[in-house]
Amino acid sequence: MSLSIRNQLSGTVTTVTTGEVMATVKVRLTSGQELTAAVTVDAVKDLGLGTGSNVRALVKSTEVSLATGPVAGLSIRNQIPGTVAEVATGGAMAGVKVEVADGELTAAITADAAADLGLAAGSTVVALIKSTEVSLATA
Repeated sequence: MSLSIRNQLSGTVTTVTTGEVMATVKVRLTSGQELTAAVTVDAVKDLGLGTGSNVRALVKSTEVSLATGPVAGLSIRNQIPGTVAEVATGGAMAGVKVEVADGELTAAITADAAADLGLAAGSTVVALIKSTEVSLATA
């Protein structure tokens, strides 16, 4: 199956914490970075997720925010450091490709935000991704 989701990072499930309806799934990426996904308990069962399961974490580019450094006091669980590889700016939006330890992430942000942050190739950034915006696929 082909997907339009550009951001796909491989890893291994380290823990699954279930609740009534939702579960948090912690994934250790190939680089050792930890990523948290919040998915339904049904999805955990349907995918057969457990410790040691190989997965791909999928994130739409519109769900990746960028900061110019680590952010404290924030509920967003996933903060992935990287370096801007490319900024493609249009009239309203910008596509920012970020090299991270596990490959590449693309963020779709407003052109104003890209300009305000001074983003250019070589800029150091942190990709911010809410755990509820991370989908999982079995590898």
